[in-house]
Amino acid sequence: MKLPKELWFIYACIFLDALGIGLIIPVLPRLVGVLTETRELQMAWYGAIMLSYGVMQFLAAPMLGALSDRIGRRPVLLSGIFGLGIMFVVPAVSHSLIALLISRILGGMLSANMSVAQAYIADITTGYERAAAFGRIGAVFGAGFLIGPALGGLLGAENPQLPFVVASVMTLVNFLYGLFVLPESHKHRSAEPMSLKKNNPFVSLANLLRLPNVRVFVLTLAFFSLANSLMQYSWALYGEFRYGFTPREIGLTIFGLSLGIALVQGYCLPRLLVKISPVTLTLVSLSFGTAVLAAIALSPSGLVSAALFCLYALSAAVSPLLSGAVSRRMPMSVQGAAMGTVGSVHSLMGAIAPAMTTPLLMSAGRHADDVLAGLPFFGAAFSCGCALVVFALVARRLLSEERRENESIIED
Repeated sequence: MKLPKELWFIYACIFLDALGIGLIIPVLPRLVGVLTETRELQMAWYGAIMLSYGVMQFLAAPMLGALSDRIGRRPVLLSGIFGLGIMFVVPAVSHSLIALLISRILGGMLSANMSVAQAYIADITTGYERAAAFGRIGAVFGAGFLIGPALGGLLGAENPQLPFVVASVMTLVNFLYGLFVLPESHKHRSAEPMSLKKNNPFVSLANLLRLPNVRVFVLTLAFFSLANSLMQYSWALYGEFRYGFTPREIGLTIFGLSLGIALVQGYCLPRLLVKISPVTLTLVSLSFGTAVLAAIALSPSGLVSAALFCLYALSAAVSPLLSGAVSRRMPMSVQGAAMGTVGSVHSLMGAIAPAMTTPLLMSAGRHADDVLAGLPFFGAAFSCGCALVVFALVARRLLSEERRENESIIED
């Protein structure tokens, strides 16, 4: 099927967002290290930079969505893309940590445009066509994040600023392309005034947690997402400090993890669900994830830890299983709001994780030769273990619900 040029542009935006993020993951710790005098300062600045980006993305996403309802999708999308391009320029040309921090703050605000991209797709598609278009989003994002870290590691081996130059050029070229080809999709503008109270992600999350039939899934997802974020934010510095990994090696391990996640979510999960119940698969995946994270924390071998890091992808079924469980328990009339709030859980945990990662990495750096070096991954294992405990407490009831649903389907 031939896709309209508007969809190609939206997918290009999502791909470049993921590619740009992936490009800088292997090299950002080293770039910060070049600009700081001690390892402690490197970890403190790295944590602050990562925290600022996640917090601003979490806070800005609902406001950008509401703003696009009022002024249109085109200006919000193009502003976000331009903002990303500028964000990547600053680290490429500046040697100031303050400038790097400010660029990440502004970039976090302007890059929270996934929801606006989804709204654009909803504006120009209908029925099955819309479902197919939404389905491609995950594949496109995964492709960008798959290529980005490996490419960033290879480029960063020569110069830690080079991946930022590449990311900036690609993003700004996409901005110029959109400037000429992207029409406005939102014809019926909202006249409702902007409201911080109404567009507050904390309020939406609190409302979802009040529902007893979805609370356990949201809490489990929060703990699991925190474990993932702790692992992802720690890995680059952790690998460098404990095992002496280069940006190239870090990029290749992230490539391996991303490839594994894509295979698990896109290929294995649909086939496993034919034979294994979602509750059982969630329990197994959480148990495996907890064990792998603890094993990385205990491993003195870089090669073993790198292999375990890639194998952690086998726990990637948890997030789609939990999101699907929430969706099945919500009325069709509020599916969009519910899924948006579930997405905000990931953003919130991604904002919290850097604040936790920094002191854990500092402590680990002082104990590089003993078991305390694994503190960041002990923290991730603990969070994943909490997710397992929360879910296990209601697993028997959920299995009973599944059996009743299956019996009802057979009878019908």
